[in-house]
Amino acid sequence: MKPLVLTSLLLALPFLSQAEFAWTNTEGKHLELSHDDTPVARYVYEAIDESTPERREETYKPFCHVYRPGSSDAFLTKGPGGKFTHHRGIYYGFSKVSYTDEDGKTHTNIDTWHCRKAHQIHRRFLKQEATVDSASFTSLIDWLDNEGNVFAKEKRTMTFSFQGKDIVVDFDSTLKSEVPEIRLDGDPQHAGFQFRAHNDVNDKTKGKTYYIRPETGAAKPGETINWSAKADSDATRDLPWKAMCVELDDKVYTVAYLDSPKNPKPARFSERDYGRFGSYFMKTVTKQAPLTIDYRLVIRPGTMTPEEVAALSQGFTTN
Repeated sequence: MKPLVLTSLLLALPFLSQAEFAWTNTEGKHLELSHDDTPVARYVYEAIDESTPERREETYKPFCHVYRPGSSDAFLTKGPGGKFTHHRGIYYGFSKVSYTDEDGKTHTNIDTWHCRKAHQIHRRFLKQEATVDSASFTSLIDWLDNEGNVFAKEKRTMTFSFQGKDIVVDFDSTLKSEVPEIRLDGDPQHAGFQFRAHNDVNDKTKGKTYYIRPETGAAKPGETINWSAKADSDATRDLPWKAMCVELDDKVYTVAYLDSPKNPKPARFSERDYGRFGSYFMKTVTKQAPLTIDYRLVIRPGTMTPEEVAALSQGFTTN
């Protein structure tokens, strides 16, 4: 058989076809992403259920789980419950929100972070795509105040791909105001775009968690640096990137958090040894000026060097 013919036959065999991403939707509950039948991520979007306090807590905001790379059933991220139930995987919100309505009245103490009264609701999917190279969805999310009034609408797009063994998660959001003016605020521990690792990090291995920072590199295990109004230092403000290394079931995972220079500044970072980190900013949003943000997470089984994280940041900001 001629080599060209043999090659054509081999390429036609099903078992040699290239693996693709695929979405599986459990209607009204979650959207699951897999690659070559291995789970990658789960977007949890069940609408708020106020039938009991427990059900309300489970459903008061959408968030995204990420699976441990190569695992068929174990999440890298945390869901409801555990230490600080409002910490959930990849999530976004602000603990101190106020807005001015059409009548000029100011509404205050709106908290889309803890969601004790205010909350977020996924309304519908605007798009779902999956190919050999990547997968993405766009979700329409309403932000509701303490009385259940919609004051903002968010289009949240999450895109997933691989770079070698790394899982790359792009988070793009546009928040449009339904009222004349919204003021988003909080603090680095309770606002912004954040990542929370599985609760087992808190319960079993938080003493081994360490952070990798620009300029100073890898810190000692258990050592954290957090922004303070009394010490607004360069170590916590306007960083292009930061990375966290955690241990789960004797395996190490690194999460690199990459910030776009186009995102609002100043941006102030926060770290916790139990596996929650990220940054926040303050911003005024109007009908004429929506808020658009763009972040990237790179998740690796194993460790990263400061130089590797810096290179990932450079690739993100120059593309």
